[in-house]
Amino acid sequence: MNRLTFDFAPWRLSGQVYGVLLNHGPALAALGEAVHAAPYKAPPRAPVLYVKPRNTQVASGSRVQVPAGVPALEVGAALGLVLGRSACAVRPEEALDHVAGLVVVADLSVPHASFYRPSVRFKARDGFCPLGPQVQMRGRIDPDAIDVSVAVDGEVVHRTSTGERLRPAAQLLADVSSFMTLAPGDVLLLGVSAGAPQVGPGHRVTVAMAGLGELNFDLVAEEAA
Repeated sequence: MNRLTFDFAPWRLSGQVYGVLLNHGPALAALGEAVHAAPYKAPPRAPVLYVKPRNTQVASGSRVQVPAGVPALEVGAALGLVLGRSACAVRPEEALDHVAGLVVVADLSVPHASFYRPSVRFKARDGFCPLGPQVQMRGRIDPDAIDVSVAVDGEVVHRTSTGERLRPAAQLLADVSSFMTLAPGDVLLLGVSAGAPQVGPGHRVTVAMAGLGELNFDLVAEEAA
């Protein structure tokens, strides 16, 4: 696997990458009435977080293993907010001042039907968090209006954007920081859009975000890796 090279301040990765579930309006709507039934019983009232730990994080150009017995992985294109300053109980209007830059992330998962208490074995396997080759300074890029595409072997199979978020970037960061401190180098994902494609081994995946470049990785069968 290629080496991650985010070794320069203020983007030195701390090892903490946080994902958020059901932050895309259409993704939550797709649950329909099921969101009011067990085990959910109601739509989420606060951000539903999970961790993509150090073992999941790989660089662009890496080979990611698809576990034996799993026909395909869900490829969730996610915008990463890279913290440059500690964020604790920040207000939405000041939240983005704590973001040093933005990075393209592929949030990979073994497909599963339930969003309740995300299983580590579905979300946190080795290589399940490819990160883009560089962090772009936020500058004039609006994190809530970035066009996103996912291509398989050069053919685009999914188009979306970072819009339609139940919690836009500033609000999400403010809400998360209300109950936990985010440190410099932490990455907070804005969330995966509805309709994320499923891709099996033997294919090259490219996740592209306007103004941020693209991330590439190859999916290989576990036994062939």
